[in-house]
Amino acid sequence: MRHPKTIFVSMAIIIVAALTVSSQKPVDHGGKIETKYDGFTYETVMRLHKMKVTCSGFKDYFKDGCISIDVTLHCPGTQVNYVRSVTLQVIFDPKNWDQSHNIDQRDLSVVADTETLRIGRMRLLPKRDSFKNDAWTETLEATVPYKVFKKMVRSQSVELQVGSSSFELRDKNIAALRDLDNRILRSQ
Repeated sequence: MRHPKTIFVSMAIIIVAALTVSSQKPVDHGGKIETKYDGFTYETVMRLHKMKVTCSGFKDYFKDGCISIDVTLHCPGTQVNYVRSVTLQVIFDPKNWDQSHNIDQRDLSVVADTETLRIGRMRLLPKRDSFKNDAWTETLEATVPYKVFKKMVRSQSVELQVGSSSFELRDKNIAALRDLDNRILRSQ
């Protein structure tokens, strides 16, 4: 068991980091970013909550519906200066039930400026019980290395490709990702 003084000092570092970030001029990107400690997984998570990317759809595929992203940075322990991994979720809200991605159409690639980074196959998350009609909503998730996330943040344009379909992040999405990354105390 950790000494109470050690826990207090660790929590004080997180509070100082939060105050430092909050004293900076907020970026107007429209996304909601939250930082909290998860005592079950012993990590601090910094999360950009579900943010809409487009409702115009994919090129060549997902024509009617909306696409959103949800990104979480995982920092081990109570510190916020080292990111162990990044979780990227792509949420598809189609208007038709037949627009889900087959298992062989879930490979994720990121095009950051002109560089294509192949991430791997995304996993389908189970649907949560909900009162709203989201029976057709599909959430795909992948664990992305922090180096890939940094390339996305530093790029002028970012395109995500899921299977044979692709969509480009808007300027506000990239600004939200940069804001999320700027909350890390030390660059890796």
